[in-house]
Amino acid sequence: MTTKAPRAWQRMLSGRRLDLLDPSPLDVEVSDIAHGLARVARWNGQTSGDHAFSVAQHSLVVEDIFRRLNEATPEQCLMALLHDAPEYVIGDMISPFKSVVGGGYKTVEKRLEAAINLRFGLPPHPSRELKDNIKKADTIAAYFEASQLAGFSASEAQKLFGQPRGITREMLLLTPLPATEAQRLFCERFAAIDGMRGKP
Repeated sequence: MTTKAPRAWQRMLSGRRLDLLDPSPLDVEVSDIAHGLARVARWNGQTSGDHAFSVAQHSLVVEDIFRRLNEATPEQCLMALLHDAPEYVIGDMISPFKSVVGGGYKTVEKRLEAAINLRFGLPPHPSRELKDNIKKADTIAAYFEASQLAGFSASEAQKLFGQPRGITREMLLLTPLPATEAQRLFCERFAAIDGMRGKP
């Protein structure tokens, strides 16, 4: 008796069917990414405010910080904006749980990252230098999110994420937005960056 393989694909609102085991760039749409990320909460939803602080809004903050700290090309800015894009399918797993789960999660995440980046004409994965620069922006965002939204003291956030230099809270869009607003802003920023590509 043969057992039926478990379903490993997700239906998107665009109508696409994305296979988690073998994701195709042809099944990736920015509208699905923005919709999903705007409805995934950072910090497992343990943030202050009337709305969850979404991964879409976090992505906007990270790209903003990245751009302020680097003389970046539009392609690099797009990779910064999309740095957490696989979470539109697999959700935002908090770092402590990632360390418990181990390598299987990372394998799926890497496949999705490659499919997403290839869909938008980017290298499948960022270079080591670019990845480090995006990670720096991500860590700065995490410091402000932790200390301003997630109940961490400033000293606790500093111990975990370091003390940001050259970036202040006033520069950043940290007030949690409704999902539809975060989705709209993510799509607008994607379109703005994409519109600059290939232009002098």
